[in-house]
Amino acid sequence: MPAGGDLSRRSVLAALAAATALAGPGQVEAAPAPAAKAPPSGVNQGNFGYEDVVRQARQLAERPFDASLAAIPDALKALTYDSYREIRFRREKAFWQEGGSDFRLHLFHLGFLHDRPVQIHVVADGNAIPLPFTMALFEYGKAPVPQTLPVSLGFAGFAVTTTLNDLRRQDELISFLGASYFRFLGRGHRYGLSARALALDVGGEEDEEFPFFRSLWLERPKPESLDLVVYGLVDSPSVAGAFRFVVSPGQQTSVAVTATIVPRKPIARIGIAPLTSMFLAGEGDRQQRTDFRPEIHDSDGLMLQTGAGEWIWRPIRNPKALTISSFHDRNPRGFGLIQRDREFGHYQDLEAHYHARPGYWVEPSGEWGEGRVDLIEIPTQGEEFDNIVCCWTPKAALEPGRPTELAYRITTVSTTETLHALGQVQSSFAADEIAESGRVKRRFIVDFNAGDLEYHLSDPKRVSVVASVSVGSVAGTIVDPNFAAKGFRAIVDVALQPGESTDLRIFLRTAKHTLTETWTTSWATAAAAPATPPPASGATPAAPRSD
Repeated sequence: MPAGGDLSRRSVLAALAAATALAGPGQVEAAPAPAAKAPPSGVNQGNFGYEDVVRQARQLAERPFDASLAAIPDALKALTYDSYREIRFRREKAFWQEGGSDFRLHLFHLGFLHDRPVQIHVVADGNAIPLPFTMALFEYGKAPVPQTLPVSLGFAGFAVTTTLNDLRRQDELISFLGASYFRFLGRGHRYGLSARALALDVGGEEDEEFPFFRSLWLERPKPESLDLVVYGLVDSPSVAGAFRFVVSPGQQTSVAVTATIVPRKPIARIGIAPLTSMFLAGEGDRQQRTDFRPEIHDSDGLMLQTGAGEWIWRPIRNPKALTISSFHDRNPRGFGLIQRDREFGHYQDLEAHYHARPGYWVEPSGEWGEGRVDLIEIPTQGEEFDNIVCCWTPKAALEPGRPTELAYRITTVSTTETLHALGQVQSSFAADEIAESGRVKRRFIVDFNAGDLEYHLSDPKRVSVVASVSVGSVAGTIVDPNFAAKGFRAIVDVALQPGESTDLRIFLRTAKHTLTETWTTSWATAAAAPATPPPASGATPAAPRSD
C-alpha cells in the first residue's frame, strides 16, 4: 500500500472526533471513536508541511507502482451521468463556517467515472487529520446508492468557495476532481479549461498515462488568511510527485505551484504545467459549426513569451488529424491557453457562457533551461471532451530516482492586454488553397488592434508587414488600415509545392519599432496525385462506377 494510503485508513477511526472539531459545530456527524493508546505511526504532530509530502513522494518512487484500487461499492460505479448528478454536497455542511475565514470546504462524492478514492486531510495547528466519510454530508436525490456506506470510503475530490464575486455570497474558487486535474476561477469567470499536475506521453506513440492524486491536504485557513494552501501527493506507473498550491483569489486569481517530481523510470514525454482545453469551432471554421452558434471553444489561442522576450500568438484549431506544434525555447518567460474573444455575440450561448471562460497564464520561476512548449490539437466532433493540451517539455529527460523541483505561477486572465503593450491579434482567417503553375497558393488574413496601433492610423504608410516562412515563399503582402477595429489588417500570400508544409510568421512594425505580437500558424499541402498512365494499346478504360 502506498505511503499515506495505509496511514489514512489506520488513522480514520481515531480521527473521527478530531474531524468533527475541524468542521465546526454541526458539520460532520460521526460515530464515537475508540480510544487510541498512541497516535498512529507516521502521523506528524504539529509540524506537517510540504517536506512531508516530498518525503512520501520519494518513498513512493522507491517502490513499484501499486495499481490496486480501494474497493468501492459496485452501485457507485454503476451510476450514470444523470444519477451521479443527483448526489450533492449539503452546502450547510460546508467546513470552516466557524472561525471567521472567508473560505468554505465542500467535498465530492465517489461514483460514475470518479471511482478512485483520494484521502483528503485538513491541516490544523500543524496536524494533518484525514476527513472521514459520512453520508450525512450529501443529498442523494433519486440516486440508487446503498443505504449505508463505510466511513473509510473516502472522496472523489473537493471544492473551495469564497466571496469571490460578492462579499455577501460564496462562489466556487477552485476544485480538484479527477486524476491530477484542478480548475480555478477569477472574478466574473465560468469554468472552462483545466490545469493538471503532470501530463505524460500526450500525443506520443504510447497511450497517455494519467498521474493521479493519492492524497490531498488543505491548511485550515485562519480569519486573516488571504490565501488557501493545498498539498498533493501524485502517483502513476512512471512517476511520483509532491505539489504545493498557494491559491490567491481575486480579480485575477493565481495559483503558485511548487512541484517535486521523482520519476520511477525514463519518461519519453513529460509535460510540466499542463493545461487542457476544448476547441470545436472558431470564427473561420464554417464547416465545423454544427448549429447556430458561430464559435464553440474554451480557449482560442496559445500565447507565449519566449526567453528572448518575443510575444507569440498561435490560434487554436480543430484539426483533421492529431497535430503537435512545438515551440523550442530556452528559459521561457510564460505560456498559456487564452480565451481572447470575450464578445457574447460571437458565441450566442446562453448556457455555456463561452465568452466568460478564463485563460490560464503560466509564468515559470527561475530558469527552466532548454525545452519546448508543445501544443497538442486532437480532432473532435463535440464539445463534451477536451481536445487541446499545452505544456512545457524539458529537453533533458528527468533522471529516474532523482527529485527535480520546479516552481511556477498560473494566473487567470480575461484580457492579454495586461500582459504586454504591443498590438494584438484580433482575428485571423485562411482562404481556400489555389493551384497555380504547379504550386499551391493560400492567402492568410490577420487583423491586429490594441497597443499603439490607433496612433499609427494617423500615417498608415509608416506601418509595414513582416512575413516569413520556414518552407516555400511569401508571394505577396498587403497591409491596410482598419479604422473600424482601430488597427491594421495584414494580408499575406504563401506559395508551396504539393506535399510541403511550412510555419508562417506575421507581425507589424515601423522603421524603428515592432508594433505587434507575432502571429504564427502551420500549413501543409496535400501531395500531388500520381499521373494516370495511358491505357495499354487496344485496352479500353474502365467505365465510372457508382457504389
